[in-house]
Amino acid sequence: MSYSIKVYNTKWKEVEEIKLNDAIFNDENINPSLMHEFVVMQLANARYNIAKAKTRWEVKRSGRKLYRQKGTGNARVGDAGSPIRRWGWVAFGPTGEENYTKAMPKKQRRRALFSALTVKAKDNAVVALDKYDFDAIATKNAVETLKNLDLSGEKVLVVIPEKNEIVSKSFRNIPGVKVILANYVNPFDLLSYKKVVFLKDSLVKIEDTFLSK
Repeated sequence: MSYSIKVYNTKWKEVEEIKLNDAIFNDENINPSLMHEFVVMQLANARYNIAKAKTRWEVKRSGRKLYRQKGTGNARVGDAGSPIRRWGWVAFGPTGEENYTKAMPKKQRRRALFSALTVKAKDNAVVALDKYDFDAIATKNAVETLKNLDLSGEKVLVVIPEKNEIVSKSFRNIPGVKVILANYVNPFDLLSYKKVVFLKDSLVKIEDTFLSK
């Protein structure tokens, strides 16, 4: 199935209707398993390895055996630093050297991205904006644009073709809204936001970035 979307200006007036690239927006690209694998990889690679437990040689406890081995009626016990005692060392605990990074082949990463983009188009969650024609940084202009697009209060991902301070700084103070460059668009962000607003040139940038190589 091929997809097409209407392009609007900031006043919610239709400018044109464009056909989306079948190589990207295609039902055959939908693959939930690849999307899941990509999201798991992205979260794993963003994980900070900060957990660290003290080993036997790092705890400052007496090494003296607490009481004799037999004849007390109690279970056998070692020193005060034993891992079964409070303030003792941790057996098999995290060392701070664990590696949680994951990898995916480039072709699978791209298929996961095309899958997520197609899912959004299939759910009618994609909106195209002709251009953001404001000359100054102002949150009120961004809020008004979202209101005109009937997206007030929604979680919205705004995809721009290149760095643009007016767009990014106008939208950044709006709760639930994120601005991302087209060449950094990814399944995790696409699936995390309810609606996706593409500046028209962003679609061309995505094609150039992910189909040309």
